Amino acid sequence: MNGHFVISLDYEIHWGVFDKKTVDEYKVNLENVGKVIDRLLEMSDKYGVKLTFSTVGFLFAENKTELLKQLPEDKPTYLIENFSPYPLLDAIGENEDEDPFHYALSGIKQIKNNGNHEIGTHTFCHFYCHEHGQTVEQFDADIEAAVRIAKPLDIAIESIVFPRNMIDANKAIDQPYLDVCYKHGIKSFRGKEKAYIYNIHTTKFYHGWYLFKILRLLDTYINVTGSNTYKVEELNRNNKVYNLPSSRLMRAYSSKLKFLEPLKVRRIKKAMTHAAKHNEMFHLWWHPHNFGAQMDENFKNLEAIFKTYKKLNESYGFQSETMTGLSNKIKLSYQK
Repeated sequence: MNGHFVISLDYEIHWGVFDKKTVDEYKVNLENVGKVIDRLLEMSDKYGVKLTFSTVGFLFAENKTELLKQLPEDKPTYLIENFSPYPLLDAIGENEDEDPFHYALSGIKQIKNNGNHEIGTHTFCHFYCHEHGQTVEQFDADIEAAVRIAKPLDIAIESIVFPRNMIDANKAIDQPYLDVCYKHGIKSFRGKEKAYIYNIHTTKFYHGWYLFKILRLLDTYINVTGSNTYKVEELNRNNKVYNLPSSRLMRAYSSKLKFLEPLKVRRIKKAMTHAAKHNEMFHLWWHPHNFGAQMDENFKNLEAIFKTYKKLNESYGFQSETMTGLSNKIKLSYQK
């Protein structure tokens, strides 16, 4: 296969940060998510880029009555109760008009009607697979709910991004979670980068290691870990659910580090070029709410990346694909 350009977006609004920030603390970013979606669709269509919106299941509900009706009976029993979003349900609004921070049916329909992109899952409730107390059975119930709430919109859930990237593709302890995904028709997931500073088990022990955070920040601007690109057809020969690992988190524009922004964009473009020349995949990701503040600066950076994609497409046949689109190509490559 030629090289591929994959973009996955963790579409979550407040459900992705509820355990870290209140709506008021992060309001500018959250209230602009709708505008970010508009601009993402417009720009991606302009440059022929396909997007995968990995969407929290809660966002599909038209109103609170429907959301409560769709809840699984077997909910996560985290030892740290603050990791569960379920206690917040009493306080959210009745629908998207009243509470655009916790519902997004209009945005989901807009993405679906565009026709060029994929809607996958970010689990039903932003489920944390590595937090203590939850079980595989609870994850099974969660994914079943995510698939169920999307079905009336004629959306088949075929890819997943695990919240906080809590999956280790090479760890036996995480295989049951991938088995659940396969059971529910999910074909692919976004794994972690192959570099060690990213590909570690997500526990509180590692969360406290500021060295990893510093190295990851440096890696945004300078080449610490290499291109993190992949020959995905070789990587997935023995996998039931295909691993499409992350190559790079596109960090939001930073006014404090604005002098480093050109280095961030250059780092991404160089890795994309490496992938195109070597017939590998480059997988970029971020959250739409990351672009909610300083939108113009963020989209200026993104357009520079899309322009590079266009050149690589013309020069090397580098192809933009959704997660499921690439999964289907991998499967076909095995059948030849």
